[in-house]
Amino acid sequence: MTLALCTLSHSPLMGANDPEAEVSSAVTEALDRARREVAAYDPELVVLFAPDHYNGVFYDLMPPFCIGAAASAVGDFGTAAGPLNVDTKVARAITEHALDSGLDVALSERMTVDHGFAQPLELLFGSLTARPVVPIFLNCVAEPLGPVARIRLLGEAVGRAVSDLGRRVLVVGSGGLSHDPPVPRLREAAPQVAERLIAGRNLTPEDRARREQRVVDAGREFAAGTATIAPLNPAWDEALMALLADGDLRSLDAWSNAEITAHAGHSGHEVRTWIAAYAALSTAGPYDVSYSFYRPIPEWIAGFGITTAATRS
Repeated sequence: MTLALCTLSHSPLMGANDPEAEVSSAVTEALDRARREVAAYDPELVVLFAPDHYNGVFYDLMPPFCIGAAASAVGDFGTAAGPLNVDTKVARAITEHALDSGLDVALSERMTVDHGFAQPLELLFGSLTARPVVPIFLNCVAEPLGPVARIRLLGEAVGRAVSDLGRRVLVVGSGGLSHDPPVPRLREAAPQVAERLIAGRNLTPEDRARREQRVVDAGREFAAGTATIAPLNPAWDEALMALLADGDLRSLDAWSNAEITAHAGHSGHEVRTWIAAYAALSTAGPYDVSYSFYRPIPEWIAGFGITTAATRS
């Protein structure tokens, strides 16, 4: 069996608060390269690890992992809204395999996803429905967070679950790298904000517009050097990318959540999506990274990375 992988950062500020032309051009070229490699592989199934940003999953029931047997995107920050082309049979089979492997995953028959899922599908394939997909939510922001070792184990379970499908499977990790956008934290939130984190579904168009404008404003302030959020950490980002490329995934088990926050910001935990994707890839044997791109982009509040990889033939 062979697997292929694409990991990429996402940002709700793409297109809304873009960097200078040289950086934008470099990102465009990197995405074009990733798209060409994905198109050449021609996946018959996409397994997509991604987070949520309090658009679909809330503290009224916050699982560490949830696999979607059906899913629909809310259409935030200009991304597409509507149903994903979910392979329900495979989603349920992955869920059963993960449970049999000792991982307490949740299953959703009506998952709601946001730009964390929609943006990579649009960037790589042009739409939410171009390829069959299994969406897998990883909690990357709502404290308390589980240990990093469980992310590796989940990725490996997913990799084993798709090993006998006889299909070309692309594993996608969407998120990170270092970034610390103004996402509220439950323990510090005012009562009204806390209520939105607990049960904030069905935002009005006006409320969503105000929420998105706050993020755009934060990106502009961060790029201008006037924001109070944590800085990007290119050295940490590139070290993580090198570690994933080397395949020494078990060394990540010793990483603490506090360490990740200190080095990469509160939303730096989105690197869990990359770890899960590489762990899934590793189950098919040794792999090689064919392409790696990185830029720190303050306008997007993102250490922005892209990698592609595949198992050795």
